[in-house]
Amino acid sequence: MRTSTLALLLGTISMTATAPALAKHHEEAKANLTYPETETVDVVDPQFGVDVKDPYRWLEDDVRVNPKVADWVKAQNEVTDSYLETLPGREALANRMKELFDYERFGLPRARGDSYFYTRNDGLQNQSVLYVREGLDGEGRVLIDPNEWAADGATALAGWTPSDDGSKLLYAIQDGGSDWRTVKVLDVATGKVMDDTVEWMKFSGLSWIGNDAFLYSRFPEPEEGAEFQSLNKNHAVYYHKLGTPQSEDVQVFATPDNPKLNNFAQVTSNNKWVVVTSSSGTDDKYEITLMNIGAGKWTPRKLITGFDNAWNLIDGIGDTLYFSTDKDAPRQRIVKFDMSAADPQPVEIVAQREATLSGASIVGDKLIVTYMEDAKSLAEMMTLDGAKVGEIALNGIGTAGGFGGKPGNSETFYAFTNFTQPGAVYRLDTDTGESTPFALPKLAFDPDDYVTTQKFYPSKDGTKIPMFIVHRKDVDLSEGAPTLLYGYGGFNISLTPSFSSTRMAWIDAGGVYAMANLRGGGEYGKEWHDAGRLQNKQNVFDDFVAAAEYLIAEGISAKGKIAIEGRSNGGLLVGAAVNQRPDLFAAGHAAVGVMDMLRFDRFTAGRYWVDDYGYPNREQDFKKLLSYSPYHNIRSGVEYPAVIVSTADTDDRVVPGHSFKYTAALQAADTGAKPKIIRIETRAGHGSGKPTDKLIEEYSDIYAFLAKWTGLKIEDTQEPELTREDMQGD
Repeated sequence: MRTSTLALLLGTISMTATAPALAKHHEEAKANLTYPETETVDVVDPQFGVDVKDPYRWLEDDVRVNPKVADWVKAQNEVTDSYLETLPGREALANRMKELFDYERFGLPRARGDSYFYTRNDGLQNQSVLYVREGLDGEGRVLIDPNEWAADGATALAGWTPSDDGSKLLYAIQDGGSDWRTVKVLDVATGKVMDDTVEWMKFSGLSWIGNDAFLYSRFPEPEEGAEFQSLNKNHAVYYHKLGTPQSEDVQVFATPDNPKLNNFAQVTSNNKWVVVTSSSGTDDKYEITLMNIGAGKWTPRKLITGFDNAWNLIDGIGDTLYFSTDKDAPRQRIVKFDMSAADPQPVEIVAQREATLSGASIVGDKLIVTYMEDAKSLAEMMTLDGAKVGEIALNGIGTAGGFGGKPGNSETFYAFTNFTQPGAVYRLDTDTGESTPFALPKLAFDPDDYVTTQKFYPSKDGTKIPMFIVHRKDVDLSEGAPTLLYGYGGFNISLTPSFSSTRMAWIDAGGVYAMANLRGGGEYGKEWHDAGRLQNKQNVFDDFVAAAEYLIAEGISAKGKIAIEGRSNGGLLVGAAVNQRPDLFAAGHAAVGVMDMLRFDRFTAGRYWVDDYGYPNREQDFKKLLSYSPYHNIRSGVEYPAVIVSTADTDDRVVPGHSFKYTAALQAADTGAKPKIIRIETRAGHGSGKPTDKLIEEYSDIYAFLAKWTGLKIEDTQEPELTREDMQGD
């Protein structure tokens, strides 16, 4: 028997009786869509005078360990698959996504010696292939093809870096979407995989020291069966010498007195300094420790103590180290340290501006600095003393990234993308300031057929929030169009214009896509982030609701035509927004979301998130978390929009138990006739490394679901206006 979820979860909080009319609708829905019965357990956690009931606690168990959870997943997927098969437009969406993915795309090249290393995907390969070419105009040679690693395409090349002379290549392997990495070494000339293997690496870079050794960070090997759920602690930096087993690796930096710290090592381009950045959570607040490689031993030297500010290494020249920082500059500035001094102090070379500093690198004898201005990219070159040399011309509203390089070499590469332009790759010479194309994608559509605008709308408290809106030029907005509204709003992460083949299929079908730059992100620096976290988290949900209300008020969309979507912290956003304003939305997609705000800190990387969410075991934080936790605030007796939840069995970032428990609670509550279903992917994780065919299958399912409930008409016979060959022309 199903009862009110909130009554089950919060024994001290009463609920209004279910409305008879709504109950009738719910019974009609059950006749067409019968959810699996989910067992409940008698679990109560007394916290600060509230008896918090958790009847679905058992769904937190790993699906690989608890057969009951595996059976629940199977039953839910059967219901979901049966429902999705009834939706029109899935085949058309899948076909269009396949066409939109089918273009040659390149990753940013990295130059070492005379060699250029880069990834390339011919269009529909599940994983991009790593190539090397001798000279800029040389012919590419395959180094690593991860498509050969697994029949299902779910084993990915997760990271790679060539040695200083280009003779060796470090690469990381990701299996089934997990955050764990296995590291291998490749001899570039022969293509032979060497014997070196490193296991249990996570949240780490790969930093060469010369051409025969490297640094990496890892956690201790977890207990068997706990690989995908146990808390991540005791992160340490190790030195690996080529030709030796991992058992002989030297731990060069660790923080046993503070096992919660993450420790990330970088090596300056001149191979003089190891810079270890230590952090305790997701906040950009770091301690910086240095080790002098030339000293012959791993003697730590503290440069920055106290977790008060962001310090991001740019690079080193001689004894001078360059950093970007938010110390005394919420939107960031650039400073340098003279490490030959007895007590190095930061000297400002680029002051804070109105725009937010988003990146900096040293290429040749220039600084390349990128900024965000209203979530759009600007880029310019400066001297190493901070004097402006000139702007780097970008192709309109969009996002520029890359600009990697090193002192003494004037060559760099960057990519530019926006909502209707996949990443075009350019080569820049910092001596001449000239940019030339390296790879320009050929597309199955004409970008000129679409329009992108940026609007600023007032949130509940009057704060102006930016939002990008994208649609076909010929879309009729006279009665409001079906609209997909996307948001994130957390962890200082900025949403900027970028291309997505799956999203483009929605737009191409006549839907509007809107992306709101909510507070909690980093679009306007530290102050914007602070305004949407901890006790201010409700601002994020208010910003999102206000975005939907603006779209309706402006006639861009209409009531009953808005679907909302978010991933991870954005999944939390969708869950909270649906609970708070179920009347406003036609449908919601909560992907890999953080849904139980009282237990998020007990699994894998969840403990880091207290910086944004607060501590569930502290009363003030507990009360705020309880006020918006999606799992705990489902409103039985209220008509809800259609909801599809998506997660994956190998998500060890946001464990799938969050989505499992939330879905079980939704299905048990009386929230009206519209479906509440969950799509659970196998051999997939939080998102990275997912093969192309799984992306197409997943998003054709999800967008067909959202189209159904927003009224976006997608015909299964739909043909594209332009083919890839049409766009290539002569």
